[in-house]
Amino acid sequence: MKKPSNGEGPFGLGFHGPNLGYVIELYEKYLEDPQSVDDEMRMFFEENGSPFQETGTLSQPAQNTELAVSAGQLEKSLAAIKLADNIRSYGHLGANIFPLNDRPVEETLFDLNTYGLTENDLINVPAHVICTDAQIPLRNGKEAIDYLKSVYMGPIAFEFNHVYDASEKEWLRRKVESNSVRASLLKEEKVKVYKRLTEVEEFEKFLHRTFVGQKRFSVEGLDTLVPLLDEIVSESVGDGAKTINIGMAHRGRLNVLAHVLGKPYEMIFAEFQHAPNKDLVPSEGSIGISYGWTGDVKYHLGLDKQIKAENTTVARLTLANNPSHLEFVGAVVEGYTRASQDDRSASGYPKVNLSSALSIIIHGDAAFPGQGVVAETLNLGQLTGYDTGGSIHLIANNTIGFTTESHDSRSTRYASDLAKGYEIPILHVNADDPEAVVSAARLACEYRAKFQKDFLIDLIGYRRFGHNEMDEPMTTNPLMYNIIHQRPTVKELYGKQLLEESSLSEGEVKGIQDEVLAKLTAAYEKVPAKKKTVQIEDMNPPEFVDKELPFISTAVSIDKLKQMNEELLTWPQDFKVFDKLGKILKRRTDALEGNGKIDWGLAETLAYASILADGTPIRLTGQDSERGTFAQRNVVLHDHTTGKAYSPLHKLQSANASFAIHNSPLSEMAVLGFEYGYNVFAPETLVLWEAQYGDFANSAQVMFDQFIAAGRAKWGQKSGLVMLLPHGYEGQGPEHSSARLERFLILAAENNWTVANLSSSAQYFHILRRQAAILNKEEVRPLVIMSPKSLLRNPLVASNGIELSEGEFKSVIEQSGLGENHEAVTRIVLATGKMSIDLAESLSKKEDMDWLHVLRVEEIYPFPLTKIKEIMSRYPNLQEIIWVQEEPKNMGAWTFIEPRLNEIAPEGSAVSYIGRRRRSSPAEGDPNVHKMEQARIIEEALTRKQ
Repeated sequence: MKKPSNGEGPFGLGFHGPNLGYVIELYEKYLEDPQSVDDEMRMFFEENGSPFQETGTLSQPAQNTELAVSAGQLEKSLAAIKLADNIRSYGHLGANIFPLNDRPVEETLFDLNTYGLTENDLINVPAHVICTDAQIPLRNGKEAIDYLKSVYMGPIAFEFNHVYDASEKEWLRRKVESNSVRASLLKEEKVKVYKRLTEVEEFEKFLHRTFVGQKRFSVEGLDTLVPLLDEIVSESVGDGAKTINIGMAHRGRLNVLAHVLGKPYEMIFAEFQHAPNKDLVPSEGSIGISYGWTGDVKYHLGLDKQIKAENTTVARLTLANNPSHLEFVGAVVEGYTRASQDDRSASGYPKVNLSSALSIIIHGDAAFPGQGVVAETLNLGQLTGYDTGGSIHLIANNTIGFTTESHDSRSTRYASDLAKGYEIPILHVNADDPEAVVSAARLACEYRAKFQKDFLIDLIGYRRFGHNEMDEPMTTNPLMYNIIHQRPTVKELYGKQLLEESSLSEGEVKGIQDEVLAKLTAAYEKVPAKKKTVQIEDMNPPEFVDKELPFISTAVSIDKLKQMNEELLTWPQDFKVFDKLGKILKRRTDALEGNGKIDWGLAETLAYASILADGTPIRLTGQDSERGTFAQRNVVLHDHTTGKAYSPLHKLQSANASFAIHNSPLSEMAVLGFEYGYNVFAPETLVLWEAQYGDFANSAQVMFDQFIAAGRAKWGQKSGLVMLLPHGYEGQGPEHSSARLERFLILAAENNWTVANLSSSAQYFHILRRQAAILNKEEVRPLVIMSPKSLLRNPLVASNGIELSEGEFKSVIEQSGLGENHEAVTRIVLATGKMSIDLAESLSKKEDMDWLHVLRVEEIYPFPLTKIKEIMSRYPNLQEIIWVQEEPKNMGAWTFIEPRLNEIAPEGSAVSYIGRRRRSSPAEGDPNVHKMEQARIIEEALTRKQ
């Protein structure tokens, strides 16, 4: 082993801390038993003796038992190293991160007595053994330990031991121990921060005294959240970000809107005043606000803003609309951001520029560990289809959840502990130290830019008032609020600091205060006075939403379809598709010829191919979407010898846009939120989410309720998202049967979405093409499809080429061979989806059915009232109108359908139901019972009354 020269670390490799400790431990073993260490180390110790001397240089060779460093000295050195390592790992336990000083601080772990050390012992340990990266001279181990305490136990505390990547961890350690984390602000920067804190505080006070008793969920106690966001936005735009998306809950939202996004004070005041505010939008149109037609409360609303910093291009800053489900917006914002990063203009997967957009997610300290969607969203961070190059997470930590103490809301020490499982570095920052907050922001941006991974800042403050401004916190948190009531605000604390260091004068402080108050007062004076009699605005949806979708031709010429089909069945000669799959796919070769049959999977793939040819990008995700949950899709092929993937849809000569398809993680809530957000920010893209089974949508109900169904009515937020929810009763039990069609119909109103349950592959082809065609129209709306399972390969569902090349989507399909004798028909049966096919299969074995007609309702919402009424009018002797379904009576479409059928039923006819009785569970668990019930339903529907 080479002997290092004087001045180098042990072995010439710059070892310190735990590495040097390891070498010393080996030396101790060597002293006890030379044979206990390996030959190379034994040879080194025999030649060189102790790994170090007190001067920091290597010892000279020892003779026999005469050693340069005694075992006692080694023990003290090891103890000092252990203390240093504990400061690095657990310094946060003794750090000054709680403004109220109401939390116990760990002392024993950092006490010299715990390690059997004295100050003199530390003085005799070389400084380089403890710390090598300090930018100031350290003369000995005591100074090194004191230095480590100063950087790890100040107003910023660090947790990154859980980060496994050695290069990241080393980079963070060097940043901390070189003390380059703490930014030294210039005087003008300090004044800027103080002015911002004045704006934040005075805005809240103005609202408090002007709009007495109104909720605002103030930021007070976490005022530095605003300069923290200012710094992140500024740094990110300076680094080239063109889009910055922010997701946050209520706390401090109005202040962020006013100061980070620049929403005019007068608009906010008008919302409190219940006065008209649409005339108060700046004429330059730099701020885009849409309230939908039913609107939302002011602390849910979002905002778009165009920002321009010096020497940068214009960037888009967005605060996402967020309902009361606090953390769910995080997944939506991640979708916004990935959509901003993807270039979808060319065939293949989109080209991703992760530096072009940033997401900032602001969490609550109780909500971060409390709501499972946070973990689902964090899990997306490093996945190929969802990676956004790292999000900056901020916990707006007021150390209290709603009205309860932290010990009621989590089982972990810190609100941030969940992030450790995803190897996300964590800073805990004292919110009453503005300069520490700015420093944390800069480190977060630098880390994200370098490693393109998530970073978390736990901003620890307090809440000056109750949960809202009408809540009295002394009833549940008296000890905390006794401290808060006596504590100066961060503006006052920082102002005093700047006065003492002569960065500001008394006159300048007063000038800033007067300027801010004057601006607030002037804005309030622009707001129309509150009228005693308030005229309620019309809340009906606009005409383009209220009316039906326009007719859109969705046919594709047979020649184009054949060309696409040929390309879809072509892959490189050296690409080895699994034989069984290759044979299945090759059966599609003649599907477009004559009486060829186009199954569900081929119809879908041809729809995608033709949509790409039209220049519309596509994004499809789900838990097994590349092959399809039921192996029906297979648009991504895998070489069975190399495992390499290949998609013919990426190689289509006619494709004029990207096709992204990703197998999602086992998540519904976060993934659906992500796809909704992606679609909102990429409205020209056909975005589809596929549930593995339709009932899995249960786990994403908040996204349906709060965002997809009502986002446009509340916020004017358009979406054309497609949701594919496998649905159908095949006797597989309750959890693999129902996509809960009834829930989507309960939420159906104001043409907010289309709900379809289809019975042919041609119908699927045309509805997908229609959806793609409306994406950029004002009439756009989401599409919910109860997609099939057993019907995927049912020959009755397959269509021929003419139906694709000359057909169109039909909201109602009449059963062929029935209803031709108008005088004879006395019963009309209506059904949808798989039930329609089950009836058709039974009808093929029946004779003398001229008394019956069957209608397949393909589009359940908007309900095709006019079309069905027109069909019914043909039959003068109609007596029975029967709705038939697989689902129990309290589920499925019956409750939605019944009043509509009664509305159009001809005089003399009665509306009734055939299906399962009302149940609490959606399906039977016994396949034999299922078959018996299904047979009964079909027999009753197709049997004439005697």
